[in-house]
Amino acid sequence: MGENWDFIIIGAGSAGCVLANRLSANFKHKILLIEAGKKDTHPLIKIPVGYLYFMANKVIDWGYNTAPDAGLNGRSLAYPRGKVLGGCSAINGMIYSRGQKQDYDEWHKLGNQGWAWDELLPLFKRGENHHRLSNEFHSQKGELPVVEQRLNWQILDHVEQAANEIDIQTTQDFNDGDNEGCGYFDVNQLSGTRFSCARAFLKPIKHRKNLTIVTEAMVHKINIVDKVAESVVYEAVGQMITAKANKEIILSAGSIGSVQIMQLSGIGDAEFLKSVGVKPMHQLAGVGQNLQDHLQIRTIFKLTGATTLNDLSKSWWGKLKIGLEYIVNKSRPISMAPSQFGIFAKSASHFDRANIEYHVQPLSLEKFGEPLHKFSAITVSVCNLRPKSRGYVNIISNVVHDAPTIKADYLSHEDDKQVAIDSIKHARKLMQTKAMSGFSPVEYKPGAAIVADADLLTTVGDISTTIFHPVGTCKMGKADDELAVVNHKLQVHGIKNLRIADGSIMPNITSGNTNAPIIMIAEKCAAMVINDHS
Repeated sequence: MGENWDFIIIGAGSAGCVLANRLSANFKHKILLIEAGKKDTHPLIKIPVGYLYFMANKVIDWGYNTAPDAGLNGRSLAYPRGKVLGGCSAINGMIYSRGQKQDYDEWHKLGNQGWAWDELLPLFKRGENHHRLSNEFHSQKGELPVVEQRLNWQILDHVEQAANEIDIQTTQDFNDGDNEGCGYFDVNQLSGTRFSCARAFLKPIKHRKNLTIVTEAMVHKINIVDKVAESVVYEAVGQMITAKANKEIILSAGSIGSVQIMQLSGIGDAEFLKSVGVKPMHQLAGVGQNLQDHLQIRTIFKLTGATTLNDLSKSWWGKLKIGLEYIVNKSRPISMAPSQFGIFAKSASHFDRANIEYHVQPLSLEKFGEPLHKFSAITVSVCNLRPKSRGYVNIISNVVHDAPTIKADYLSHEDDKQVAIDSIKHARKLMQTKAMSGFSPVEYKPGAAIVADADLLTTVGDISTTIFHPVGTCKMGKADDELAVVNHKLQVHGIKNLRIADGSIMPNITSGNTNAPIIMIAEKCAAMVINDHS
């Protein structure tokens, strides 16, 4: 494990699995893939509803928490990150969402050559195996299944009618570059089971003789010599190991992990690194800055005459029936993604494209990990797709096992506050439609009595939570951008033989769930690496 390799990939999450697959396809290349977590053998990983049991479970989750946040009235949030082969794709909501065409065109306008939508579309398609479509936007030839969910709910069908009633039309495809509309989300599943990136991209090729996968291996640092990334120091099987890279090291440890490894390696703001006991090796002030995330406002409405998961699961007979449905057909509630129905809309008329996303769930609870409510209810979560608030990630010491500070600074920008207020009003409008009237919705959270904008903003801080989309902490940009960490080829500015390929490189967050864009980023990186070393 301490010998020489052509390419060393740090992190076997969504991006790392794709990179390992694509780079090892050339048997002249000798690849080492290093993962801090365990193999993805836990039986609950394949069961879609298993995500509920992994949050804060340090067997498979890093178990991070955010710093107390003024925008959340001083609250701290649990911040799950996958610590297993497949990374967050082993514990996420399985939603396949590319975002919007304009997201990537804006990346291109910022000086990131080759990152416009039309140039990236073939990379989205490369790994995709779509259940229904094979056209200019979709492929049925890739490794990752994109399928319809094996369920439907009458109450969600009424939400669809409600959205139509307020001029949000049903869409058959959220992923053609314009996601405005409503419908059931497509998910990364197969026959009612989760299909993580490890299952899609790594498992089929794990026996390639030129690929070595090391799990339960904690990277301590990347050795930088004369501005060249030469080797990786990691801890495994009770010893410290140094692995040398003959060609490149590719960091794909995610928006938290990649920052931690960069800073522990002495790459970042020099004065800050000195303050935590790390010797500066290369000045890059943007490492850890520019953190962006989607904050969702979880509005809840009690219902009359509806069937929700709350109703089905409050008796032992109901629980047994749910279990039997999954055992026999791999369908119904146990097969469902956390959020089944989506709406992309405008929170106000001045937006030129959808700026909010709904995750509608036929259930309710106080927070993830707690029991469902005993009353019939629906959760109508809504998030700001393009927040302007920016936070940061920083290590707290030179000890690799110390969790970093994650300061999201949610709602620190005035525009985000207004979108949050308007989002609650929009959700109320949705639930006050004729289509929903037969269920007599009663607002449980935040509560219909809260109407003044200032009061709504306060309650947003109380009921909002992350949907686990941290990006941007190793921003892609031109050399004259003081916060840019990598260039358009994902090479770290000023360091040779080191690239970053994960969600941390996003200049701005995409307008939707982030796993599909991260897979695309890995495809893009792999193509550039292969081209540079052909």
